[in-house]
Amino acid sequence: MQPTAPGPVDWNAAARLAGRVAAPGPVADRGTLVELVADLRAAAGVAARHVVDATGMVPADGRHPSELSRVLVVDRPRWAAANAEMFAVMAAPLAARRDGTPVAVPDAARLAAAAQVGGVLALLSGKVIGQYDPFTATAGQPGRLLLVAPNVLATERQLGVDGRDFRLWVSLHEQTHALQFAAAPWLADHLRARSAELLADLADLAPGGAPERAGLPRLDDLLSALVRAVTHDDGGVLHLLTERQREVFDEVGAVMALLEGHADVMMDQVGPSVVPTVRAIRRAFERRRDASARATGVDRLLRRLLGLDLKLAQYRDGASFVRAVRARVGEDGLNAVWGGPDLLPSATEIGDPAAWVRRVHG
Repeated sequence: MQPTAPGPVDWNAAARLAGRVAAPGPVADRGTLVELVADLRAAAGVAARHVVDATGMVPADGRHPSELSRVLVVDRPRWAAANAEMFAVMAAPLAARRDGTPVAVPDAARLAAAAQVGGVLALLSGKVIGQYDPFTATAGQPGRLLLVAPNVLATERQLGVDGRDFRLWVSLHEQTHALQFAAAPWLADHLRARSAELLADLADLAPGGAPERAGLPRLDDLLSALVRAVTHDDGGVLHLLTERQREVFDEVGAVMALLEGHADVMMDQVGPSVVPTVRAIRRAFERRRDASARATGVDRLLRRLLGLDLKLAQYRDGASFVRAVRARVGEDGLNAVWGGPDLLPSATEIGDPAAWVRRVHG
């Protein structure tokens, strides 16, 4: 990954550690792996065209569907490195205090933080199938769509589903995310600003800061929780936040529920004409989600630590919101949500779609 500015975490070290300790992927011969990578690249291109048709949304800048994202088919270490890059961007407020002075953190502390974050990244690297990253986009390039090849292969084997259909189905979900941010170009900055608000006070807790400030969490307690928060896995962070930070966190959580639920609905909406076995894939995937929710022992502990149970609720609550709004005001009425920050649903409205419809459509 690219060198990062000094701050409380050595992100490069975190990426290296995660890459070294991440569990190996499934065993496959070279021909299978070459085919997998080619299929995923092709599926991402096909998916981009279909999500534009399914959603009725278009990129605000008029770009062609083939330019929605930069498609990267990656292994687990490369996924960890890409996320470390993204976290470095999202955690920029931790590198300076409110008065603009840089946070000076001893190298030993930065490496200790890197070990903590790297461990979380290593665990997540074996669980994420695909991910859209809008936060490292530049003026000349869209965000990155990361398809984690070993995890796709492991999941389709576990589910017993058609591999090519599953690869397209996953790509539909992630390209829907790419379209969301392309149709609402303000959205990435909005989420980044809210994240900065969450993190702004925390820089003061670095060495030389003001740890006596009431109600603020210790900086080192937040580091691994930051990883979960940025990847929308929020189970381990709530108890660390002040009342105001919880309000912002709930606001961000509502947006994430919208994004994930919308993508979950749209990946099925294309139907059997595009993904012939879509219904069988959805049934198998839901069985897998339900089984994960019933996990016990070490698996259950890991799910709680990584916030995966709350992420599952996020998918389902967001999908229920999307379906309910569409039933009331149609696709165009739903797409009003991308018109600006004031039109995003609140946490209360995610659970009460009719309230959002009344507020936005009267």
